[in-house]
Amino acid sequence: MIVAPTAYHRLAHPDGEEATARGAAAADAIFCLSSLATAGPADVAGAAPGGSRWFQLYVFRDRGVSRALVQEATENGYEAIVITVDLPVLGIRERDVRSQYVIPDALATASPGTTERTEPLSLLQIGELIDPTLTWSDVEEFASDCELPILVKGVLTPEDARLAAEHGATGVVVSNHGGRQLDTVPAGADALPAVVEAVGDRLDVIVDGGVRRGTDVLKALALGARAVMVGRPIIWGLAADGEDGVRAVLEIILAEFDIALALAGTPRASGIGPTSVEVRDTG
Repeated sequence: MIVAPTAYHRLAHPDGEEATARGAAAADAIFCLSSLATAGPADVAGAAPGGSRWFQLYVFRDRGVSRALVQEATENGYEAIVITVDLPVLGIRERDVRSQYVIPDALATASPGTTERTEPLSLLQIGELIDPTLTWSDVEEFASDCELPILVKGVLTPEDARLAAEHGATGVVVSNHGGRQLDTVPAGADALPAVVEAVGDRLDVIVDGGVRRGTDVLKALALGARAVMVGRPIIWGLAADGEDGVRAVLEIILAEFDIALALAGTPRASGIGPTSVEVRDTG
């Protein structure tokens, strides 16, 4: 399991991303730090020096900020860069528009993705930081310039997965951005088999979205994923009990997965395959 990149952890707990990283390390899970965080790559590395960590990259309009973040991650022991490609513009989030919610200035100014700002940020303003002109050529440029493996997050079609492989990616994350971008898009689990069939021998395929139980992990691996990313449950654990809450959430899901393996008659995760699940047509 991989802790999915999610923004602004200090909204959930005062210890923020540092606590999440420590909790993930204690559970032997990879922590993927968001570009829109309340702690920088170096801070998180210092908080959990023994943990495995990846860095999620938004390509900002100011490309210099993005390149500086990649460099900081590289210098601080991060093992991969995950470029999010499914947010050229912010999706319609009516509840957030109605509430006029803003990220408090003390948190917004701490975010490495929002340097040189001194006022609270609305979600719309956060979306405007991201470069909507990102192309596959840009992904290829990042891949060629970066010392670390590049994964592309936000893929839902075999065509995009093949393009990711052709432009230097070593993996893709099948994701619909938590269902908060384009309304009515397929769930990651529905999109996963076709992506695996298209590129499974060329790329590592990871999936996120809706992973709440150990049985969800089993189903994702059976459908061809190499790993799953877990997002919202981590934030719930962080809000409830800081780093101990993060560790508890991961350990609960892993324990459920272990039981699910046994009850499915599969002693090892490596033995999971298409015959481990029955895919039903619910259309």
